[in-house]
Amino acid sequence: MPTRGAQAPAEARCCPRGGAGRGGAGALMCRSGAGSGDLCWSRAGAGCSAGEPSVRAPQPRHGSSRGLSRAWLPRSPVLQESMPQTPPFAAMFDSSGYNRNLYQSKEDNCGGLYYHDNNLLSGSLEALIQHLVPNVDYYPDRTYIFTFLLSSRLFMHPFELMAKVCHLCVEHQRLSEPGNDKNQIRKIAPKILQLLTEWTETFPYDFRDERMMRNLKELAQRIASGDEMYRKNVQQLIQNLIRKLACLSQYEEVLAKINATSTDRLTVLKTKPQSIQRDIITVCSDPYTLAQQLTNIELERLNYIGPEEFVQAFVQKDPLDNDKSCYSDRKKTRNLEAYVEWFNRLSYLVATEICMPVKKKHRARMIEYFIDVARECFNIGNFNSLMAIISGMNMSPVSRLKKTWTKVKTAKFDILEHQMDPSSNFYNYRTALRGAAQRSLTAHSSREKIVIPFFSLLIKDIYFFNEGCANRLPNGHVNFEKFWELAKQVSEFMTWKQVECPFERDRKILQYLLTVPIFSEDALYLASYESEGPENHIEKDRWKTLRSALLGRV
Repeated sequence: MPTRGAQAPAEARCCPRGGAGRGGAGALMCRSGAGSGDLCWSRAGAGCSAGEPSVRAPQPRHGSSRGLSRAWLPRSPVLQESMPQTPPFAAMFDSSGYNRNLYQSKEDNCGGLYYHDNNLLSGSLEALIQHLVPNVDYYPDRTYIFTFLLSSRLFMHPFELMAKVCHLCVEHQRLSEPGNDKNQIRKIAPKILQLLTEWTETFPYDFRDERMMRNLKELAQRIASGDEMYRKNVQQLIQNLIRKLACLSQYEEVLAKINATSTDRLTVLKTKPQSIQRDIITVCSDPYTLAQQLTNIELERLNYIGPEEFVQAFVQKDPLDNDKSCYSDRKKTRNLEAYVEWFNRLSYLVATEICMPVKKKHRARMIEYFIDVARECFNIGNFNSLMAIISGMNMSPVSRLKKTWTKVKTAKFDILEHQMDPSSNFYNYRTALRGAAQRSLTAHSSREKIVIPFFSLLIKDIYFFNEGCANRLPNGHVNFEKFWELAKQVSEFMTWKQVECPFERDRKILQYLLTVPIFSEDALYLASYESEGPENHIEKDRWKTLRSALLGRV
């Protein structure tokens, strides 16, 4: 029989376990418990069906983080032949996180940029912007493009960067001089188009800002004026971008509908008509199938998180920036927050399902069921659902059910808790994650490519890395050495989130997971006390208070 300790309030944790007892994940990132509703969505399909209970949101196609493959390039053969074919994204960063500038032809002693051993370590913001803009003889390395576009938002708005890029392209390449238009455009257009393609593919959410879209269209129009082929490529670029933004809007509408219809199961507590109540086992009796459906949801939500959200989650006012509105304008992390809320919802769903049954043997059966689901999640590589399930089972309303736990075979659960043990900075989990990541690199099937990290720990790692390194050096230069490492961490996530889920979607199971009402923390405690009575005066007083507040009983 495992000994299960007390816990901190749920609203102070991302992982409901807090830091107490075994399996605790610590207070990593806090969001309130997610609500529930009556809709679910699917990656497949591009439209909505009014006659079905699910909304199928089309999948956004962010630029692949695995490299500038031919699928990533514009379809035009001219553009493909004129641009460097860069290696897979993971190979673009060496073990130190530095970029080796394999495809750059610019001299390393550029004004305002500081290199060491062919690694760009720092530079003035203006010099770094200049380094981003291609010319007839130069195109920036793709790792530099990704790293600078990712980190530049710590210093300026994306629309300000776009305006500067457009100005440099027009003025420096003499695109504004009528006599040089066609010849100059033919030389530089493929490279400018490629830069715009990489920006819109990898950071499409930047272009929800009308100022961004306006600058994009103005520059694209100058390029398109030189050649019919470029005109078609520009149209394709903008159409693809609009499609991505439409996908995002539809996805956010679905999430809003789910959260708006959030309800509580307090009415169930009042009557407990067991004959009409469903539980997760009646919906999906096979733990492996449930683990597959959880993986569907995880990959769905991961796919909508833009890389910039990892930076914007921690953006603070740049001391050299006098714009007071920069912080609020740039701190847009809705998809990242929605994913954290999903973790909380799953944890509370697990606790709700365990606390609901009246009979002890049914509660024990539910615990063993979720242990099996968690084990299947581990085998799949879905560490986020695994940790959410463990957190739900370690919540105090569940862990205090001592009579129930005596009926549970806990050997498998002990192994899973050991794998996710927070000691030594989650050493066991990090070892398992590295193994899954290595398997993914050499995988031949989508099933073997799945790596879903414990997300709140990933956020914590990035947060402390960001806090521990200055954005600027004493001389005012941007600390680009820091941003190489940040980009390396985010690019690994980008690789993982691009994996297509190989498991068939079961609409009924997904509907239940996403929309079934879940208990609040107080309701969980009340259900726990109703199942196994209070053991001391503190619990008795709390039980009376909860019965009075939630059920109107004395």
